[in-house]
Amino acid sequence: MPAGVRGALVRSAPFDPDRSITVFWLPATAPALSPGRISLHWEAASGAGWDVTARLGLATTEIHLASWTAAPDDWPRLVRPTVREVTGLCSALAVATAALKLSNRLAAP
Repeated sequence: MPAGVRGALVRSAPFDPDRSITVFWLPATAPALSPGRISLHWEAASGAGWDVTARLGLATTEIHLASWTAAPDDWPRLVRPTVREVTGLCSALAVATAALKLSNRLAAP
């Protein structure tokens, strides 16, 4: 990873394993992740492969989502299912939250 970044912000994780996970560099000075956003950080493992960490933005904090230690060179294939599923879950929760807020507004006198 380049100097001055703390990870890569996931923009998309396509279902098709032949398509790349789209990311952009997250500067070290960037604010906390927005809710539902995922960042990936990777570095060479002590033996072979890569140590990969995923973090998830929540409403008030970031949490450790997952780690893959000594992942092989094709680690994006390994992390894709987790990133894709969590992204989908966060999107579904955002839609459900918006629907609940709308329902509450419509029900208010």
